[in-house]
Amino acid sequence: MRKLSAMAKWTPQHEAPEPLEGPVVPTIIGGTIIWFVLFLAQLPFYGWYSDHGHTWWIWTCLAGGGLGLIGVYYVRRRDAAIKAHLAAAE
Repeated sequence: MRKLSAMAKWTPQHEAPEPLEGPVVPTIIGGTIIWFVLFLAQLPFYGWYSDHGHTWWIWTCLAGGGLGLIGVYYVRRRDAAIKAHLAAAE
């Protein structure tokens, strides 16, 4: 009997499905807004978070918003490049 390696055991035996294309830009913008809203909602409670050692929650929300801005820039450029490629192909 042949023994499979741990990686082979978890490797799928079928093809991966095609990626879903949806409204990527609005999704990323919505997520970024949520991160910034969470940051602003937690800011008045900074003292409580500081007293309990949870200030990282606040900074995580700010980091999420900042990374979201990078994501918005990236997906807008990606979307524009896809549209330009499709227009050139026609």
